[in-house]
Amino acid sequence: MICFLAASRDFYPAKIVYFVLILFSIHSCDSEIEEGVMKSDLNKDVEMITNYGTIIMRLSDETPKHRNNFIKLVNQKFYDSLLFHRVIENFIIQTGDPESKLQNSEKELGASDLPYRIPKEINNNLFHKRGALNAAREGDDSNPEQASSSTQFTIVQGRVYNDSTLEVALGRINNWLAYNKVIHKPENKTQFEALQNIVESRDSTKTEDYNRIKKKLDSLTKLEEASITKYNYPEAHREHYKTIGGAAHLDQNYTVFGEVVKGMDIVDSIAAVEKNGSKPINDVRIITARLIKRKEY
Repeated sequence: MICFLAASRDFYPAKIVYFVLILFSIHSCDSEIEEGVMKSDLNKDVEMITNYGTIIMRLSDETPKHRNNFIKLVNQKFYDSLLFHRVIENFIIQTGDPESKLQNSEKELGASDLPYRIPKEINNNLFHKRGALNAAREGDDSNPEQASSSTQFTIVQGRVYNDSTLEVALGRINNWLAYNKVIHKPENKTQFEALQNIVESRDSTKTEDYNRIKKKLDSLTKLEEASITKYNYPEAHREHYKTIGGAAHLDQNYTVFGEVVKGMDIVDSIAAVEKNGSKPINDVRIITARLIKRKEY
């Protein structure tokens, strides 16, 4: 639909009707597709200004649930003032814990988000290349459906691989895929639920029971892995990992929902900060995040 506003000095009844119709057309050019997300938002990028510089991110239309959730949070100013609370050089930088807002880096962070999850949207076209936006999540023992955190995400800095290290990464991917199949099998339901109960309760007196169940599930995973059709990288992804880099072992088990289109030098700067473990010693903070007009970089 073409959207325009016609101006006229002569407001005869017919022209008034026409004017109203034009106003209605303008309004209908944009509409709310779900709470907090306008249709026009889908064609915008996200500008995230940090105290280290600006990062421009583009969300993927192939992961609409993650895209819309992120847009909604940005429109709500959710990410403003949050810390990058987990930083691992040559791997990822992570943010999105609401407990980090206006808190200093000494606080233990990483366990909080909003009280919902986003169903996984793993897409074979999207992979953990350098600059990918990765949805953080809990592990399969407490989150067997591999649903994503409502708010926490990472930006992949990554590293460059060779054929040998890619094979190691593939081994991890296929092991995780086999384990997820095992814990979804009806015959393993009782054991897995017992494991989940121990994980949820955090009962230290049940460590022996946990290890026993885990050992059984791990042995079943080895059998499952030997029988499944194993995942392998598409050649284009393999070449990308060998030349530009990424976090190859996360493919197929975590949702990628976008990428950095400008500002990877800022990501590199953040990844290189001085840390205590994976926690920056000095605050690395998002000043503000907003939607901006999309353009080529």
